[in-house]
Amino acid sequence: MANNGVNGVKDTSEKVFLIWGGEGWVAGHLKELLQQQKQKVYTTTIRMENRESVMAELDRVKPTHVLNCAGCTGRPNVDWCEDNKEQVIRSNVIGTLNLTDCCFLKNIHCTVFATGCIYAYDKNHPPGGEGYLEADPANFGGSYYSATKSKVEELMTVYSNCLILRLRMPVSDDLHPRSFVTKISKYDRVVNIPNSNTILHDLLPCAILLASAGDTGIYNFTNPGAISHNEVLTLFKKHVRPDFEWKNFSEEEQSKILKAGRSNCELNSDKLVKRMRDFGVEVKDVHTAYDECFQRMKTAGIK
Repeated sequence: MANNGVNGVKDTSEKVFLIWGGEGWVAGHLKELLQQQKQKVYTTTIRMENRESVMAELDRVKPTHVLNCAGCTGRPNVDWCEDNKEQVIRSNVIGTLNLTDCCFLKNIHCTVFATGCIYAYDKNHPPGGEGYLEADPANFGGSYYSATKSKVEELMTVYSNCLILRLRMPVSDDLHPRSFVTKISKYDRVVNIPNSNTILHDLLPCAILLASAGDTGIYNFTNPGAISHNEVLTLFKKHVRPDFEWKNFSEEEQSKILKAGRSNCELNSDKLVKRMRDFGVEVKDVHTAYDECFQRMKTAGIK
């Protein structure tokens, strides 16, 4: 496994960022942040699996840093992946590895926005217990999406230019359709299980810091702690939509309406918290981060 370091970063004072999957949700937030920081940033929608096109795009833009936000999560959700496995492999496995490899050959740092949905609670990692560490082997293969993600992550760790950030249930300061809050607020019923979450407002600036510093290896990229669906929706009701109501159902009941299983777990984010302190940044716990997220939404008039 590659260790944290400065491998893969060109020796230049000017950083040039190229965001893959440039029309996506997370990519849009990253582009905006980089522009606010007056960084040189470009986006692309070139298919990751097309090697000649990828190499040509890298030659054209000449980035020092690639931020890979591309990939296939399925629409409207990961159940789609169960019926489109070839497309999932082409994008999430072949494509991700191809882009990482092309960057490696050209001495370009590559940050991959990956997933922490490769774990499930077990007897050694129960709800409220120890969270999964970066080095823990994946133990969840209940969806084809998660199965491919855990396999490709294992392969990517040999690349000395690659930073892997494991996001979980990402949330933005709006009601974007891809945001975890938007999704569960529209469900007829929700389960009530504590999970790690990624509040983009807090953590995307951290991604830029890590990439700029040339860090490599894996980070659990979530706010510290875990929060349940009911806790999230209670805060949502408090700050954003006072008349909001919801109903719960069990995991067993949920499984009857899904094609694929869902990952439920807590990731240990101590490594991220410690590294961010090197930059003078404190990563807020997930409950505080959610509360502040919803307060920002209220201030912005989002309902």
